[in-house]
Amino acid sequence: MIIVEHRLEDVLWRDVDRIVLMKDGEIVADQAPDELLSTNLLLENGIREPLYLTALKYAGLTITPECRPHSIRSLTLTEEEKSCVRDWYHSRKAREKKEEPEILLQAENIDFTYENGFHALKGIHAYAAKGELLAIVGTNGAGKSTFSKVICGFEKQQKGSLTFQGVDMKDYSIKERADRIGYVMQNPNQMICKTMIFDEVAFGLRQRHVPEDTIAQKVDEVLKVCGLYPFRKWPVSALSFGQKKRVTIASILALDPQMLILDEPTAGQDYLHYTEIMEFLKDLHNRGITVVMITHDMHLMLEYAQRAIVFSGGQVIADDTSANILTNPDIISRANLKETSLYDLALLCKISDPNVFVQHFIDYEEEEVRG
Repeated sequence: MIIVEHRLEDVLWRDVDRIVLMKDGEIVADQAPDELLSTNLLLENGIREPLYLTALKYAGLTITPECRPHSIRSLTLTEEEKSCVRDWYHSRKAREKKEEPEILLQAENIDFTYENGFHALKGIHAYAAKGELLAIVGTNGAGKSTFSKVICGFEKQQKGSLTFQGVDMKDYSIKERADRIGYVMQNPNQMICKTMIFDEVAFGLRQRHVPEDTIAQKVDEVLKVCGLYPFRKWPVSALSFGQKKRVTIASILALDPQMLILDEPTAGQDYLHYTEIMEFLKDLHNRGITVVMITHDMHLMLEYAQRAIVFSGGQVIADDTSANILTNPDIISRANLKETSLYDLALLCKISDPNVFVQHFIDYEEEEVRG
């Protein structure tokens, strides 16, 4: 059996005999997992190493084949090494709690049933705060995408209310909602309708009959924010998948929305491009835009989302920090999520509060590593 994958940790929970690492059409390494994971070849070639190994390195440990690093289940640490992990954990301080958030979008008791009788949303209560980076997670059919469609007005709820900045949106048209809330689909090719990049980003403004001189100024401004200004005269077809993704985001940003909803923003991206897209979205968030990500990627949720809402069977079953959700066995089981290996590492090292350990890892990555 041959598995082609760039999310290595999602594969290594099963026993793998060999890992073949490729770059630019060549084989960089062909080794047993324990041997390859004891090198820096993965990171040097744009592949994210398992999180438990990254955490061990933050604690000052050296990864060797002898500690059997190919799986968190097989990992063997000495008592001294476990003590190093505990020392790193105790050296970190919890972040100060933020003030009560200003609610931007509020959903109250939202119910929606499709024409075929499928009851997709059942009494949804949820909110998005102004300027936060929020993840919505859950299995296929849990209600995540349906909820976003109701927010954007593509579907109309049969029950409940949606308010934006305290105003009920029941009489808003799709266009009026789009002026406030931008929606970015998973596949950029399903959104792009113009040949040239400039025309694609200008499309929404032209539909709103904005003067051309104002459009030119606005498009140039947005392309600079999205890192696409040097390509403004290029055809869209000349761009990579990730760059096309940025074009679709730019076309939404040109309309000055206060909230962005993105469906699987990093789908199909390797670690390098995944990081580029997420750091870009984080920059937008830092500019005051509320960013909501619908995702199956637990790493993305863990590393970037300040808060996560978990859907299961058309209901919200959790609304908490990513660390608390991915260390809660009941929520993980009910929503069919995958617990983080950081939780297992904390248990292995006899850390009393695994969820705090996971949060410390998240904070350390954000503050010390990504800056």
